[in-house]
Amino acid sequence: MSELLIGCGNHRQKVLKLPDGPDTWRDLVTLDVDPNCGADIEWDLGRLLHEPLPGESRFDEIHAYHVLEHTGRQGDYRWFFAQWADFWRLLKPGGHFFGIVPAPGSVWVWGDPGHTRFFAPELLTYLDQEQYRLQVGRTAFADYRHLWRADFELIQGGLVPNDPDQFFFVLKAHKPAREPTE
Repeated sequence: MSELLIGCGNHRQKVLKLPDGPDTWRDLVTLDVDPNCGADIEWDLGRLLHEPLPGESRFDEIHAYHVLEHTGRQGDYRWFFAQWADFWRLLKPGGHFFGIVPAPGSVWVWGDPGHTRFFAPELLTYLDQEQYRLQVGRTAFADYRHLWRADFELIQGGLVPNDPDQFFFVLKAHKPAREPTE
């Protein structure tokens, strides 16, 4: 099992896992923009539009704890979909993305001067090809299929137990992407 920890900083603890998953890292690769934290890969996620992360279908899991809200800009949908397409590309078929971001309503959503983007749980539905079939033309759900070809399914999500300021989610990468059917 290979795992990527994005925005590791000086923290290497595995915070999220699948119910039957291992409690510890098996083959961990760390990534951070800070050259002083000792990450395996020094990388600025802001480069994604110009240069993708190295590797293809390499990881069983990607973990990002308190980092996604520091990347991109609120409303920049092109960058949002490019970032998630790159994460999807890095995951093996059936791989999982584990994330923690500030919860809606938390003072930390915009309380940190480095936060540039807010993650409402509904935002994750735009990564799920099945949601386009269910919602486009029936709800106010915007159609980004001209940009989004990858496919993630939300399999878990909610407030972190004992910490209402944090929202966690687990996405499963469908490869190949599911074809929306009627």
